Amino acid sequence: MTHCTMDQLIALRDGEGSPWGRQHVAECAHCGGELDALHQRVAGLRALPPRHASRDRWPAVRTLLAVERRAARRRRLMRWSGLAAAAVAAGLLLGRSLGPAVTPAYAADLAEAKEASAALEEQLATWEGPGRVMSGREAAIAAELEDRIAVIDGALPEVSQEAQLLELWQQRVELMRQLYTVRVTRAAYVAF
Repeated sequence: MTHCTMDQLIALRDGEGSPWGRQHVAECAHCGGELDALHQRVAGLRALPPRHASRDRWPAVRTLLAVERRAARRRRLMRWSGLAAAAVAAGLLLGRSLGPAVTPAYAADLAEAKEASAALEEQLATWEGPGRVMSGREAAIAAELEDRIAVIDGALPEVSQEAQLLELWQQRVELMRQLYTVRVTRAAYVAF
């Protein structure tokens, strides 16, 4: 004798079974027992208490994210304050090495170039985020500009003449502006 399948029993339980299935369950003790057991399982499952999370994890995750953001902000601040301290120290050493022959106009122009350079470096740091994708062309141009800036940075301590030193700082500022333009233009293009 052929018995009802589980699909047929579920259909009978939902009131959608075939006439043959209804007749067979009425006559067959085995299939009738299976249908009763199915009803009992469903009733038992419905009687279970609903499961809820033991606790909400979002406050802990939010706190962890806030701590990580503050730590990243502190690291950036420490890095920039270290660079600023190095720039001040270099400025003091440079000021001492130039001696009394430094003209006020030269000193003002040199200070202006150094401030512009530091401001551009700070702006570049805000645009350079982790995971930022660069095109090959952008990466090549940026690498070339960074190499030229590194050459100037290497030459700055060796220069003793006022005119050459001011010219190197002004070249550095111009290269930093070009690097900033390359990165910001690309970032603005990607944002659209």
